[in-house]
Amino acid sequence: MTGATTSDSQTTLRGGEWLLTPAMAGAVTTPETLTDEQRLIGRTASELVDREIVPRIESLEQKDWALARALMRRAGELGLLGVDVAEAYGGAGLDKVGSLIVSERLARSASFGATFGAHTNLTVVPIFLFGTEAQKQKYLPRLLDAGLIGAYGLSETGSGSDALGARTTAARQADGGFVLNGEKMWITNGGFADLFVVFAKVDGEHFTAFLVERAAGVKSGHEERKMGLHGSSTTALIFQDVKIPADSVLGEVGKGHRVAFNVLNFARFKLGAACEGGSHQAIRESARYAAERRQFGQPIASFGAIKHKIGEMAVRTYAMESLLYRIAGQVDRRIAALPHDGREGAAAVAAFEEYAVEASIAKVACSEALNFVLDENIQIHGGNGYVRDYPAERHFRDARVNRIFEGTNEINRLLIPGMLARRAVKGELPLVAAAKALRDELLGPPAPPDPSDIPLAAERRAVDAMKKTALMVLGTAMQTFAATLADEQEVLMHTADILIDAFAAESALLRAAAAHGASSALHEAAARVFVNDAAMRIDASARQALAAMAGGDALRTLLAALRRLSKAVPVNTVALRRRLADETVARGGYPFVS
Repeated sequence: MTGATTSDSQTTLRGGEWLLTPAMAGAVTTPETLTDEQRLIGRTASELVDREIVPRIESLEQKDWALARALMRRAGELGLLGVDVAEAYGGAGLDKVGSLIVSERLARSASFGATFGAHTNLTVVPIFLFGTEAQKQKYLPRLLDAGLIGAYGLSETGSGSDALGARTTAARQADGGFVLNGEKMWITNGGFADLFVVFAKVDGEHFTAFLVERAAGVKSGHEERKMGLHGSSTTALIFQDVKIPADSVLGEVGKGHRVAFNVLNFARFKLGAACEGGSHQAIRESARYAAERRQFGQPIASFGAIKHKIGEMAVRTYAMESLLYRIAGQVDRRIAALPHDGREGAAAVAAFEEYAVEASIAKVACSEALNFVLDENIQIHGGNGYVRDYPAERHFRDARVNRIFEGTNEINRLLIPGMLARRAVKGELPLVAAAKALRDELLGPPAPPDPSDIPLAAERRAVDAMKKTALMVLGTAMQTFAATLADEQEVLMHTADILIDAFAAESALLRAAAAHGASSALHEAAARVFVNDAAMRIDASARQALAAMAGGDALRTLLAALRRLSKAVPVNTVALRRRLADETVARGGYPFVS
C-alpha cells in the first residue's frame, strides 16, 4: 500500500489517504492531548448545561421559547455561540478541537443542543464562511449575543435528500432584489428564529443561498408533533411573495450548492460530536443505575450480561471519540497549512471539502453508536427505562432523528465510497494504482509472518488488513460497474460499512498506541475489543459485497483473496469488556474522561 511511512504521517494525510497508508502510531489528536484552554471551554459548556439547562428541560419541552432565547443569550455571554468565528467579529476563534468539545458537552440536553446547532453550525458558520464583509458586520454580532436567533431552510417536502431539487423560487426584480415563493419543511428553530439561511432557485434554475429576515414576511407553520426533541422548535417556513434586497444573496447566484454542501460537511462532523457526547451521558446513567439497582441480593453491575452491555457501550464510544478527535486534528492542521487569501474562513471551507468523506463517516458512525448506547441504557434500566420518570426514555426518543439529520445515513453511506471513487477518477487519490498493487500482492506468494511483538501488533496487522479489504472491495466495484457504480446502492452501502469500521478501528488503535501511564492498559482493552469485532463485521460485509459482483470461479477467486486478508485471531473480549465495565461502574461514568 502507498502513503507516508514516518511517525509524523498522521499529521499530513489528505482526505481519504488513510485508506492507502499503513496503520501506525504518530502525532494524532486525542482527548488526552487537550490544552488548558480547551479543557476550560469544556468545563464552561458543561456547567451551563448541568446548572442552567438540564434543570429546565420540562419548561423547554412545554415550548417555552422565551426560555430558549434566554438560555441562548446565556450561551452567548459565555462565548459559546462564536466558537467557530474569528475574534475580529466578536467570536472566540477556537480551533475545531475546541469547537468539537463544545458540541460534545451541550449534547447532554439534546433539545437545547438542536437549538444551538441550528443557530451556530447552520446559520453563524455559513455567514462567517461565505458572507460579504457587510453581511458579517450586520449579522454576526447580533447572532453571537443571541439578539438574533438563526435557522437554516434547505429541506422541502419533495426534496429532503435531493437538496438541489428545491422548488422554492427567487424571482429577480427590476431593482435587483428578489421575491421568494415556496415552503421549507422541518426547520429547527423555525417557530421563533429571526434570520434564515434559505435556498431557492433564481429564475427557477440557479440554486442560490439567501439571508432572509423574518420581518420580510416569513411565516411559520405549526409546531410539528415530533417523536423527540420536544424542547426544540420545528416548523415549516412559508414564503409568499417575500421581498428581499439584492444584498441578501449569500455567496453567489447559482453557487448555493457550495454553501449547502460545505455547511453540511461541517454540520455532519459536529452532529457526530453531539452524538458522542450523548453517549457519555447515557453511560454515566447506566453505570450509576447498575451500581445501585439490586436483584437477587446483589447489584446488577455484578452480572456478566450487564458487564457486557456497559463494556460494549464504553468500547463503541471510545472508538467514536477517537475518530472525531482525529478528524478535528486533521482539519486544524490542514487549515494551518493552507494559504490564507485574506478572506476569513476560506481555509476552513477548503479543509472541510478535503475531509468530506471523514465527516460523513463521523455522522453515520456516531449516530448509530449513540443509538446502540441509548438502547442498552434503556435495557439496563429495565422497566424504569421505559417510563418518563427516568431520562433514558427521553434520550432514546431525542436521538432517533440523528440518523435523518444532515443527510440520512443511507445518503451518507452512498457518499462515502462515491466520493472516494470520484477522487480516484480525477487523479486526486491513487486508489486505482493501489488496488492494482494489492491485486498483485494477493496473487503472489504469501508474505512471511510478521514476528513483531510490540504492543497492539496484532491489532495493527488487523487494521492494515481491514483497509486492504476496503480497497479490494471498492476497487472491484469500480472495475465491475464503472460508470454505473452509483446505481449499485447495496454494494456501495456494504463498502461504506467496511470503510467506516476500518477508519474507526484505526482511530481507536492510534489513540491506544499513543496512550501512556496507568490508563494505557484500559485504552488497549477498548481498542482490542473494537478491532476484533470490526474485523468480523468487515469480513461479513465484504463477502456480501463480493457475492453481488461476481459468481462462479470469479467469486471463488475473490473469496480466496479475502481469506488471505482476514486472518485476525479472536481475542478474549469477555475479559476485556468486564475490565472496562468494572472501571466504568467504579468511576460512575465513561472511564476515559481526561
